[in-house]
Amino acid sequence: MITCRLYGDGALLERAFDPALVSEMLADGSSTRLWLDVEDPSSDELAVIAEEFGLHPLAVEDTQHRDQRPKVEVFDGNAFVVVRPVWADAQGRLVESEIHAFIGPRSLVTLRYPPAFDLREAYRRSDGSSAMTVEGAAFLLYLVVDEVVDEYLALVDSFEDRADDLEEQIFDVDPTGEELQKELFRLRRDLVRFRRHVMPLRRVIDFFLERPELVSAPLMPYFRDVADHVVRSLELTDNVRDLLTSLLEVRIAQAANRLNEVMKKVTSWAAIILLPTLIAGIYGMNFANMPELSWRVGYPFALSLMALTSFGLWWVFRKKDWL
Repeated sequence: MITCRLYGDGALLERAFDPALVSEMLADGSSTRLWLDVEDPSSDELAVIAEEFGLHPLAVEDTQHRDQRPKVEVFDGNAFVVVRPVWADAQGRLVESEIHAFIGPRSLVTLRYPPAFDLREAYRRSDGSSAMTVEGAAFLLYLVVDEVVDEYLALVDSFEDRADDLEEQIFDVDPTGEELQKELFRLRRDLVRFRRHVMPLRRVIDFFLERPELVSAPLMPYFRDVADHVVRSLELTDNVRDLLTSLLEVRIAQAANRLNEVMKKVTSWAAIILLPTLIAGIYGMNFANMPELSWRVGYPFALSLMALTSFGLWWVFRKKDWL
């Protein structure tokens, strides 16, 4: 699906036009700004876009590769930008998408790949703030990136909520319970995946902040605001990761304490069994000169001695709370 927007004189002129006429619109020397958004572009659509916007062949080739890290590459007349939107579905699972963008002085092309990130809010904001398009197509790119980063912040909030729930459960759940541990590792894995897409985006924003020929002075505060939100997302993610590390350490300590309790009980019972075994071993040697062999009360005495020593050890261990 192709969505086209044409801005001029600080207003939205058209919501639909023929992409094959783009080169003519860009060549007329007017102050118009173009935003062409394509969802899941085909090879034919890419060929038309490349021809109309004069895209570099290497940049077009890059659009054929998926799972790229956020980056920016400068070619003749335009820059190629990769952004990785991430959000949570209804079940709380991470959904990763990919947006490729070509930005020139007067045009922005966005290519969205399945699962496509929703840009309807960016459309609405661009229509309501179309006067800012006189500053160049960088404002349209800002709207796209800002929507992606806002989704990052919402996702970080959900990470914090999940971490808080785990923190409350950590001392209430049976130490042998596996579900809590699985959720800890799931959340930690989600954080790693999320951070992998956010961290490179900071360098992308810094690149545009250092390029006044792409981002005019009035647009600088907007890009600095996005950069601040990216840094905030990273800091909050690191905070959640530190909390998860602490929770994992608590789980390890709980497992170690439980093992210690088991070892104390096993050791206590082993000591209790050791004394009767020792007594039975001594009286079971059957040497000819052992005086107790002919003793009438030897058998009940040995049994009583086993019972008394076992009970004594049991009482001592019980008092020390080992049993």
